[in-house]
Amino acid sequence: MTSATATAEAGPSLTVADHARAMADYMREGTARAYALPNRGPIVLGPDGRLDPSILEAYWTYGFYVFTGVVGAQELAELRADVDRVIEGAPVAPDATVDRHGRPALGAGIVKPPYRWAKPLSDPLGGTDKNNGRHPVKMLEARPADDAPEWTVQLLDGNLHLMESCLRLYGHPGLLAVAAAINGEDFVPYNEVTFVKEPGLGPSVAWHQDGTTHWTSPDWDEGAHGFNFMTQLYPSTAANCVWMLPGSHKLGKVDIKRLVAESGSERIAGAVPMLCEPGETMVLNRQCVHGSFANSSPDRRVTLNEGFFPRRRVLNVTTKKLNGDLVTYDEAHIAERSRLIQLGIDARRQRFPDETPFVYKPLAGRENENRWSDDTRARLLANYNLRDMFI
Repeated sequence: MTSATATAEAGPSLTVADHARAMADYMREGTARAYALPNRGPIVLGPDGRLDPSILEAYWTYGFYVFTGVVGAQELAELRADVDRVIEGAPVAPDATVDRHGRPALGAGIVKPPYRWAKPLSDPLGGTDKNNGRHPVKMLEARPADDAPEWTVQLLDGNLHLMESCLRLYGHPGLLAVAAAINGEDFVPYNEVTFVKEPGLGPSVAWHQDGTTHWTSPDWDEGAHGFNFMTQLYPSTAANCVWMLPGSHKLGKVDIKRLVAESGSERIAGAVPMLCEPGETMVLNRQCVHGSFANSSPDRRVTLNEGFFPRRRVLNVTTKKLNGDLVTYDEAHIAERSRLIQLGIDARRQRFPDETPFVYKPLAGRENENRWSDDTRARLLANYNLRDMFI
């Protein structure tokens, strides 16, 4: 296969074993490159609570960093249990109303559907105009096993109201200190989703850059579209993880079709897998070229995404959301959505009282208005993701 088109056309005839063999050399070489990069280690804060400058330097050099030791064993078990509960409560098919046990499917009272589905081992986005056309190239597809389900859950939308453990993770003092270091102390939220890559089923997310708004802005910079945290609940391996092109956040809008053509297939030359152990968290610049391949491996990946923006890149910005709707993010919208950060901080304080809570500067002095309780669950948390922000 010498082109993305030829690869895509051949994809449906590939078995899971064929797919794994096609990826083997690429994964082995990418793994060596990934571990050679100096961008992996614990969150290190100085006496002033600020992130170690060497970590920031590595992040801005490569476009990502892997933080070790972020989530302890107890919290990891709670996060896994919550994700399993939500997936267990999924409808048996995209248009069904009951789960596989015949119970009403999870989602009562949730306005935005919490489940996103895809065909096993498929690429539902590559080469389409979905998501504002930001996935221009089709990825290698494979034929799932004969006993595979027709659909697999690819994504959970709205982590914070679906899973209380995710709300607590949202208030993690180390991660929020990283957010302040990268985006400024007045950073604001993006959205929170869970990516699910079940073994032998997980679909691709075709190569893309996340940003859609500021590419031609006269004051564009390397951090104009913010970043995503990606906390891993299971091993993130070369076979199931997100791959990225180091340094590509510095290049502006990248011609991904050209990259693929020059590489000879959708396996872009020079990309590295973002390898993680359970409980580790990656931070990825949203402007980096990144994507993931179909999970033909026997290993499950579950990734909890939390995204954040620099406030100045969102305030009073009019943009087109991924569904095509136009929206302007005024001060009131940003302030209301940002209350979820303080709510997460308080939920975490109640669960882990021995930690020192992060101080979120935009809401300093307003902690009592954003305490975690049954009242704020109903008033602030329910359907909070209708106020998600996209740039």
